[in-house]
Amino acid sequence: MTKLVPTLKPPLLTGANIEEKRAHIKAYFNNSWAQYESLFSNINKDEAFYIKAESLRHPLVFYFGHTATFYINKLILGKYIDTRINPHLESICAVGVDEMSWDDLNSENYDWPEIDEVRVYRQQVSSLINDIIDTMPLSLPIKPDSLAWIILMGIEHERIHLETSSVIIRMLGLEHLTPVEGWQPCTDSSSAPTNSLVPQTGREVQLGKPDTNATYGWDNEYGDKQVAVADFSASQYLVSNQEYLAFVEAGGYQQPQYWTVEGQQWLAAMKPQLPRFWFKRDDVLYQRNLLSEMPLPLNWPVEVNYLEAKAFCNWLAESSGRYIRLPTEAQWQLMRETQPEDLTTWSEAPGNTNLEFFASSCPVNRFQTNGLFDVLGNVWQWTETPIDGFTGFNVHPLYDDFSTPTFDGKHNLIKGGSWISTGNEAVMHSRYAFRRHFFQHAGFRYIESDSANVPVEPVASYEMDASIANELAAHYGQADNSFGNNLVSAVSAMMAQLSGKNVPTHRALDIGCSVGRGTFELARYFEHVDGIDFTARNIQHALAFKEGQPVRFAPPSEGQLVEFYEVTTKQLELNELADKVDFYQGDGHNLKPQFSGYDLIFCNLVLSDVYDPAAFLAALTQRLNPAGILVLNNDYQWKAATTEPDKWLGGFKVNGENFTGRDGLNQHLSSVFTLLSETTVNQTKRINSRQTTLTCSELTLWQRQ
Repeated sequence: MTKLVPTLKPPLLTGANIEEKRAHIKAYFNNSWAQYESLFSNINKDEAFYIKAESLRHPLVFYFGHTATFYINKLILGKYIDTRINPHLESICAVGVDEMSWDDLNSENYDWPEIDEVRVYRQQVSSLINDIIDTMPLSLPIKPDSLAWIILMGIEHERIHLETSSVIIRMLGLEHLTPVEGWQPCTDSSSAPTNSLVPQTGREVQLGKPDTNATYGWDNEYGDKQVAVADFSASQYLVSNQEYLAFVEAGGYQQPQYWTVEGQQWLAAMKPQLPRFWFKRDDVLYQRNLLSEMPLPLNWPVEVNYLEAKAFCNWLAESSGRYIRLPTEAQWQLMRETQPEDLTTWSEAPGNTNLEFFASSCPVNRFQTNGLFDVLGNVWQWTETPIDGFTGFNVHPLYDDFSTPTFDGKHNLIKGGSWISTGNEAVMHSRYAFRRHFFQHAGFRYIESDSANVPVEPVASYEMDASIANELAAHYGQADNSFGNNLVSAVSAMMAQLSGKNVPTHRALDIGCSVGRGTFELARYFEHVDGIDFTARNIQHALAFKEGQPVRFAPPSEGQLVEFYEVTTKQLELNELADKVDFYQGDGHNLKPQFSGYDLIFCNLVLSDVYDPAAFLAALTQRLNPAGILVLNNDYQWKAATTEPDKWLGGFKVNGENFTGRDGLNQHLSSVFTLLSETTVNQTKRINSRQTTLTCSELTLWQRQ
């Protein structure tokens, strides 16, 4: 058996002595490794590793091997090593699960390894990582592109699974567990204090881990976001078992009106009657802790999922007549910042965290900070905020799917850490999120606000559809990557050709605007620009960008692989143009009367994608002011599936002679327009990381007579 060893604090990324830093990293690695093995040594028989104690997760054999395989797989991916230790184990224990629902994980067909094989494998990996730490090149500060960062990534990854594995072990039958030294729970149990609300003064809160912060961070922690937090009141204590028991006894689990739609679906599927770690024996309520059970400790924090926490808040709001809900991330951060100490600076934790006190929760009235108890530690605290990346979010190339799969509006942030949260989990800027029906060592505190509205912004998810992601890349890809900004060049060239011609610059129309970059670029020159596109999903992205949300897209790279990009209006210097543009879904053949009186109409690669080009041109003519400019960028690639051949402007023979699209354009426009200029435009569009299409189009400028 391996007893629990005291938790070592993480090394800072900065410093002056490289060998001291190397020694700290090595000690931190071995401390994390020993704590992980100590947790699993509480399992007293090997067959228990294969029990699915949690139906939504793999059996514990996976997690026992997973943290070791993570090191090897990341080192192989980064080309730091070229030889695997156990390819089969490194495959089957590589990928965990983030269940979409409460009934969709089936791991019956997994070929799990023998536990002794995993034990030997862990010893081999431990020896390898120790050797790597001893010999790796090391410079300070440690940066994300260094081998030392990958080692720290592996350590913090194992510390995450120290906690998630403890939740699963907590679900094993006690007959499979024999506590080892150091994993003792708190024994202080009594009635709970009465909760009350403590006023909190609102202010501007800065979210995001500063780049100057000297501790390791995951990708979603970085970037920045400012949030104006209004005054609110917060519950003095985390919701205790006793306080939550009132909701249970009031029939809260049998009254769907308190539950969200998602919560009602979960109730119908899982039919819960009590929180997950409560149970009743001989009409007495008990609580299951990590390695033992006890009569329900009324003064400990209740542990529930988000759906249960939300239902309690709705019940309390109705019964009290107040606006009660969970805090947002920004509100939690405001409360957290009343405790300035962080993991690397405290001499003793100011809360039940970092395994410094108990291997369980403890009473909710033990750790106080400026009038609030358990601002950090004891249990994680659910928030109303779905996780999203901050402005400036970038994935790490060796772990590009750590955060991005959770940016879906279905994962809510938990904050503050629990009694077993160590390393990155215990620092102020940590950001972890789980699906709302998921169980962790998590509870909640509630807040009272001045309205029922929850100030939570929608999640800006990644566009994964290949065609639209590639369209976003073509429009918003930055100049220093392979996408090119050809649409920007086209608009700039067009306006340069109009320079000096005394063209009014009041209103412009970008018809077929796609995802909107051309509309923004025209707004550099015009007082107002309308962008119209037939495809709703294109307009959706353009509108989000106008509203200040980042554009996130994941164009294909190779096979099933994608690359992740984020672009903001500020990065492209478009933020001051947002008020000058509007976007609408519409059919260019049937525009509403309001879309008239334009000084310029821009059609970028649209003409060969409409079903009646001649009628389309005639309609646009009526929407131009006298002397207005019509700009057509055409590739003349007519498609029978879109436009019947008898509607084509050209691309066929007339009287035995070639009749081109440009010939047809002249025929339809020359009686009403004067050709001002023409030029060739090269536009590229990405297919994947190695393939790009090049369109050589013709840009013509026509002035209405």
